[in-house]
Amino acid sequence: MTRAPAASLRRLAAAHWPLAALCALFLLAGALVVDDYGVALDEVVQRAVGKAALDYLAGDGERAFDQLSPTVHPQLKDSDRYYGVVLEAPLALVERALGLEDSRDVHLARHVLTHLFFLAGGVVCYLLVHRLFGGRMLALAGMALFLLHPRLYAHSFFNSKDIPFLVMFMVALYLAHRAFRRDTLAAFLLCGVGVGLLTNFRLMGIVLFATVLLLRALDLQFASGREERRRILLTAAAFALAAGLTLLASLPVLWTDPAGRFAEALRFAADRPRIVYNLFRGEWLYAPDGPPFDYLPVWVGITTPPATLLLALVGAVVLAWCGVRRPRALLRNGPLRFGLLLIALPVVTVVAVTVLGSTVYDGWRLLYFLYAPLLLLAVAGLQWLAGPRRGRWMRTGAYVLAGAAVAVTLVSLVRIHPHQNSYFTALVDRTTPERLASRYDVNYWNQSARDVLASIAADLPSGEIVLAVPRRIPRNRQVLPRDDRERFASAHDFRSGERNFYELRGGQPCPAPLPDGAYVSRVYATTLYCIVDPVAYFGDLRREALATAPLRRSRFNAHRVGNVLIYLRDGCPPADLDARFFLHVHPADPDDLPSHQELGVYREPYGFERREFRFAGFGARINGDCVAVVPLPDYPIARIETGQYSPESADAARLAVAGAEPLARAHFNVFLKDRALTYVRDACSADDAATRFFLHVIPAAEGDLPGRHRDHGFGNLDFDLPWRGARTDDGACVAVAPLPVWPIAAIRTGQFDETGRLWETEFAWPDGR
Repeated sequence: MTRAPAASLRRLAAAHWPLAALCALFLLAGALVVDDYGVALDEVVQRAVGKAALDYLAGDGERAFDQLSPTVHPQLKDSDRYYGVVLEAPLALVERALGLEDSRDVHLARHVLTHLFFLAGGVVCYLLVHRLFGGRMLALAGMALFLLHPRLYAHSFFNSKDIPFLVMFMVALYLAHRAFRRDTLAAFLLCGVGVGLLTNFRLMGIVLFATVLLLRALDLQFASGREERRRILLTAAAFALAAGLTLLASLPVLWTDPAGRFAEALRFAADRPRIVYNLFRGEWLYAPDGPPFDYLPVWVGITTPPATLLLALVGAVVLAWCGVRRPRALLRNGPLRFGLLLIALPVVTVVAVTVLGSTVYDGWRLLYFLYAPLLLLAVAGLQWLAGPRRGRWMRTGAYVLAGAAVAVTLVSLVRIHPHQNSYFTALVDRTTPERLASRYDVNYWNQSARDVLASIAADLPSGEIVLAVPRRIPRNRQVLPRDDRERFASAHDFRSGERNFYELRGGQPCPAPLPDGAYVSRVYATTLYCIVDPVAYFGDLRREALATAPLRRSRFNAHRVGNVLIYLRDGCPPADLDARFFLHVHPADPDDLPSHQELGVYREPYGFERREFRFAGFGARINGDCVAVVPLPDYPIARIETGQYSPESADAARLAVAGAEPLARAHFNVFLKDRALTYVRDACSADDAATRFFLHVIPAAEGDLPGRHRDHGFGNLDFDLPWRGARTDDGACVAVAPLPVWPIAAIRTGQFDETGRLWETEFAWPDGR
């Protein structure tokens, strides 16, 4: 009884030894490079999701999911509680079981396990290709093309959202093909489990759920008798029940209110974040307007190895031609119908995303799962080109093309390591410095900061390293060895003679040419990320600024040098590093203002470009003096208004409306002056100052609303007091909020916190104003 399974395993190993060899090769490669990748911004969120699931199961109840809130961690959103936990909970469990506390150990463990899941997806790809097309060579080619996609390979270490969903989509396709081929109750039950887990990872798995039921409905139409119809209905019901129960069992947040919570999860999925940054062909796209029709095809085309796309095109044409020649085969269960499904999935998804105006960002990472059907189409194209009916030269050419695809991709993987997540094909201009970064987002998760920090630590093997600390630096410092990590000291206050490093941010480009001592991370000819010596960099800017007359003399003098503003203050106290500035840039031609928000730059609906920033994010204190640099837009500028939100500016704003009749009397009195609302409260507590304001501007005609406000039906201009005003020295709070240029019917405003609205008032727009 024990010899038969052993003999079967030996036969399986003998038949598929190349698979074992390829797996061993990729395991070795992954072990050698896993320490080279940084930490993605979303890893903080994903880790919190896994920990919350474990805490819930440990008995913490709803309190565990209540921690997934922006009130607890500003990086989280209320929708994060609905992220799938099929992978995140095991990752968190491993972390706890092994007692991992050091940040480096935690992230390396996550990266190793996420990458192993990706490699398992490669094995499933091998099995599916072998089942669909037969032959070890085709299966190995499919697996190699799956694992060697440069972007997917890099993401397989630090992206525990999109890559696992791709892997699970491949698994679900395998189980669906197996179910329709065997047509048994057990097979459809297992397929339902797979689709339920897929939907746990991301609710978009409902697409495959609906597809399986649709195909079962087609089978029902062509059933030959009552018994067959009964079997089809039974298997469809078993599939749907297994998928639903699996989703419910694997997503603890649904347990207390399955229907209500699932409906809320669907609502969150449909109403994705509206303010996202999409750099596409040199223009920033705005999410609610939807991507242009060529957004996804272009992104897939310029980031996927061309040979793979060419083979996929051949496979799609061949399968489509077979469908035209045998149209009835489309309606009946069989290999051709499954092949045509591979064409329909990416086409229908891309059309739906474009027509519905779905929010997509960060290239096409939200749709990486479409690489599964594209890859299978590529193998179908390779099979046709290398089939026995083709000529010897065509078969040879097909294998050469497949080999070239693997070889070229492998070379790219090695050449741009560890920045394969910024891979672009030769279809994009990659040779002109900074040309690529000006047209497409090449570094949206900023893992490249880890590479730079490691270089600094290696070059300075001992002693303290003074480093400015925007959010991406601490995140990537977590994966450095403990001894190196602890040598980095956080500061925005620098002195000559020390080894200081400063990350340029807030839209500041890396200087060209780069100053001596700069540390950079590059891919192709583009600088992904740079850290400069602040004493040298800001010192040079200060000397340039002092050679010009200031545009504004105040607490900080503002100088224009070329296309940047430089703010200077000599004898600057450390407290000024927390200073908040505003910058209003009025264009010579209002049509030059794009209707989108970009990286904290609000270009609508005010009729001018409004930038708000903290000094510490754009500058530094060096030898006791403060210097900051802020880039200006490229279009012709009519005038510039800039200043600080401070007790002095708050006093000036309060004085400007003194004696005027407020439009509304409430917890704050609200005045209208110069197309702006001024909020004043004389006896203002610390809680009053800390609570967020809402400002909803109702238009005279809804068609006047620009893109990012259309979903609300009003202009949503919420703000925090420190970003619009300040507390005065005598304890009053004053804020000034500019209003949009379009005609206004009414205004609702007040304050709110996590419990709801604290106070509100509404008033009609005054006639003649």
